[in-house]
Amino acid sequence: MPERSGGLPEYEVIALKYATRAGARPDHFVGGDPHDVPMPMDYYVWVVRDATRLFLIDTGFNADMALKRHRTLLRRPAEALALLGIAPADVREIVITHLHNDHIGTFDEFPAARFHLQDDEMAFATGRYMCCERFNRAYEVEHVAGVIRLAYQDRIDFHRGDAEIAPGLSVHRIGGHTAGLQAVRVHTTRGWVVLASDASHYYEHFENNRCFPLVFHVGEVLEGYARLLALADSPAHVVPGHDPLVMRRYPALSTALAGIAARLDLPPSASSPTPNLPAAGH
Repeated sequence: MPERSGGLPEYEVIALKYATRAGARPDHFVGGDPHDVPMPMDYYVWVVRDATRLFLIDTGFNADMALKRHRTLLRRPAEALALLGIAPADVREIVITHLHNDHIGTFDEFPAARFHLQDDEMAFATGRYMCCERFNRAYEVEHVAGVIRLAYQDRIDFHRGDAEIAPGLSVHRIGGHTAGLQAVRVHTTRGWVVLASDASHYYEHFENNRCFPLVFHVGEVLEGYARLLALADSPAHVVPGHDPLVMRRYPALSTALAGIAARLDLPPSASSPTPNLPAAGH
């Protein structure tokens, strides 16, 4: 278990659900899955805040990507933030876990923000591997071009590996899913919480050492699970990037926001069973 650190801020951490899409279990695992049953995917942005600091983790996507990529947009990310009383101009620090379209898509709506990104991710998204459809299909060239413009405007803090970006808040290169994917470690009242983003799309991935099919380096994915667990206070402190179970396991920010905003800095309920699996013997 990682060490506890006294004197650090204890942040509130909120998962905001803004979109969803249908899917089936075989779509979500390298090698498929014997249970050909529905397995939906949810899309989140995350807010980390205390009395003096506010950080947004990823910026999601808008209606254009929902239409192009056959997803259901429930609310624009900016609309989800507004439910918390956060306006785009209030956001001054944004961590981009990686540059896939569903994590960077609305970056241009935050005019006052600086962005945190791994060197390896920028190199990957602008380099030779983008000649391969297998790797480039989750990126949007206009998003990447926009991030290059941010660099020319000196609005990106680039990181090479692990970095503390505020007391009790750090980023950690995991790789695997993309060459420069980073997870976020946050100090809270319940200890160190790790926002895995796409280092683990679902709980099942890191719990069972399984791998999502959209992958650059399978070895780094599997090594990344051990890294996530080492950074967190326990497996219950690791939060996957796309699992609908997040909204079921964590308490809602308020009754009105049940199913939309969940408090990740509070303990989860007892682990829910893996959904959509036939009962044994059936």
